[in-house]
Amino acid sequence: MNKAEKTKQYIIEKTAPLFNTKGVAGTSIANITEATGLTKGSIYGNFENKDDLAMAAFQYNAISLSMRIEIAVSTKKTAWGKLVAVTDFYRHNYVSISRNGGCPILNAAVEADDNVPFLKPAVQKSLKRMVARFHDILVEGQDSGEFNPGLPLQELAYTFVALLEGGIMLAQVTEQKKYLEIALDRIITIAKAEICL
Repeated sequence: MNKAEKTKQYIIEKTAPLFNTKGVAGTSIANITEATGLTKGSIYGNFENKDDLAMAAFQYNAISLSMRIEIAVSTKKTAWGKLVAVTDFYRHNYVSISRNGGCPILNAAVEADDNVPFLKPAVQKSLKRMVARFHDILVEGQDSGEFNPGLPLQELAYTFVALLEGGIMLAQVTEQKKYLEIALDRIITIAKAEICL
């Protein structure tokens, strides 16, 4: 990367946790300059406006989370192992995710629906990517003979994402991880009862 690209990446990395914690509406230019140590001119020299930076920060947060999950999944050889790896990732990393403001997709989804509609297409894309990852695991399980061939794969993938994000939301709001654990356990229960041969 050249110097301008490095500066832009630095700004994104420094403000990504800020936007995830405070939201777009709650993050001021003063917060951004304090987090980066840069001037307002430097920020706007690299981004068109705050919304442009917020979009880049959301994409950075969502992709970073996705990559961490993919690393956990990629170590498993079976579709069942990959499905469990997704739930285990959230079991083992919820505290660090929560400390950094919670799930960036969930946070942006709530804010996009109410206050910042420009984020909605990016949030939709991230949710579709989550659904697609579950879907791919289910297809792999069918192809390998691990999973029932007569499954409503898309419905199951959306159900798993709804359980996961709903569990995270309940855990964040109540400050009790057990609600996420209940949702993750339900994914495994559904998988054992309806998916596995």
